[in-house]
Amino acid sequence: MKRHACRLAALVPLVWVVAGLAQAPLKGLPYDQASQTAAPAADVTFTKHIAPILQRSCQQCHRPDGGAPMSLTTYEEVRPWARSIKTRTGLGPRAGVMPPWFVERNIGIQHFKQDPSLSEPEIAMVAKWVDSGAPRGNPADMPTAKDFGTGDNWTLGVPDLVLRSAAVVVPAQGPDKWGALGLVPTGLTEDRYVASVEVREVNDIPTDGSVKTVGGRYAFHHMTYSSIAQGEGVSMAEAEAEGTSWPIHEVGRNPDIFPIEAGRLLQKNSALALTAYHLHSNGRETRAHLEFGFKFFPRGYKPQYRRSSLRLGNGIDIDVKPDRSSQELHSYAVLQEHTKIVAFEPHLHAPGVRMCLEAIWGHNILTLNCVGYDHNWVKQYVYEDDAAPVLPKGTIVHLIGFLDTTMANKNPVDSRNWAGGGRRSIANMFIDLGYSVQLTEEQFQAEMAKRRAKMKTRNDYDVGCPLCWAPLVQPAPPTPTRAPGGQR
Repeated sequence: MKRHACRLAALVPLVWVVAGLAQAPLKGLPYDQASQTAAPAADVTFTKHIAPILQRSCQQCHRPDGGAPMSLTTYEEVRPWARSIKTRTGLGPRAGVMPPWFVERNIGIQHFKQDPSLSEPEIAMVAKWVDSGAPRGNPADMPTAKDFGTGDNWTLGVPDLVLRSAAVVVPAQGPDKWGALGLVPTGLTEDRYVASVEVREVNDIPTDGSVKTVGGRYAFHHMTYSSIAQGEGVSMAEAEAEGTSWPIHEVGRNPDIFPIEAGRLLQKNSALALTAYHLHSNGRETRAHLEFGFKFFPRGYKPQYRRSSLRLGNGIDIDVKPDRSSQELHSYAVLQEHTKIVAFEPHLHAPGVRMCLEAIWGHNILTLNCVGYDHNWVKQYVYEDDAAPVLPKGTIVHLIGFLDTTMANKNPVDSRNWAGGGRRSIANMFIDLGYSVQLTEEQFQAEMAKRRAKMKTRNDYDVGCPLCWAPLVQPAPPTPTRAPGGQR
């Protein structure tokens, strides 16, 4: 088999579905026997307990035209994969778990937007259902089927503005390709602030389940883009300086929802500058393009917070040794302004298995989050507004990446060679692609006041707010002025 430069899932045997296809479907009772009968009330059944979980956390992909290899919307569709569903939902926050959400539950902040993960009781419920023979239960308990409309639906609903890139044709086999796709005019005649942006790939790959991997479903690995001003007399340097950067699009990445205080500007007379794509062959000649869906804040909206300058990671002097587990990479930054972290987005390459984010304030080391990492599923973790870390200037922010180049990690192409930094997925990266906003002193105090209002006693602790229980800052007394002649 030809090895390409990019080690995305087109070459990874790990399947991107709840049901691990390397496992055989559950061989048990036929549909017309005991599995279809109503189980005792105390038992876990598909109609009453499992179907609601699948609707909430799985069917966005596992449905007709949803892109996943099989649909999981009915009992007849689900039951053959019951054993695999138990296995994949029970893997914990690491590569292969379904749904693909890797936040470790035993440490750090636990409140995120768009969290599809199963709770521990739900995971146990799935396991009990499978171990009991996967009974159907009472058909009257079945929830109303979700209406997903057509495959053209957007995760966040219909956007206010959709922009489309030029199409690309990627050969069935070939080396990875990096390049630009030019400008896409927005057509806006007024400035608008963006509340959310969702990027999706549209291609001609069949959605009938014949494609078994993430890399086989897509041609774009990622796209880096910004919006820039256009007009006569505007140089490219001026346009880029006055433009807006947008979160990178990557395979499997969830949409971006910006805080109400920190919408991003999409300028009038602007264009999206699609400056850096990464394409990979997937075994089938593919025609594809990207669509960018923007939802706006109301007209007249103005953001309160400015973007932060916080950057964490190392893309240059990376040292990844062959055939070794528990390798670590570290990056530190000292906050120059009060900062609210909006999103945490680990980015490693194939050897990456985990990343942690810490805040060091004085002698306190606060682990904000640790998450597993799977190079087949790049995920960002957008904090709920009232749970996002609120850190004082002077805080040391520490990023830790964990890598595994042993045979236990199935993602690297070949674990026998040393590797350094680089864009290709056979090289390595170590970056937090999340983003933050900076706060004035007044905004910082107001954010902490909102947190303190929810903390009833000193036994309540907000891991993302190290100064929430610090003494309140008292206004400094006015400085006496001297009268003319030096007298007070």
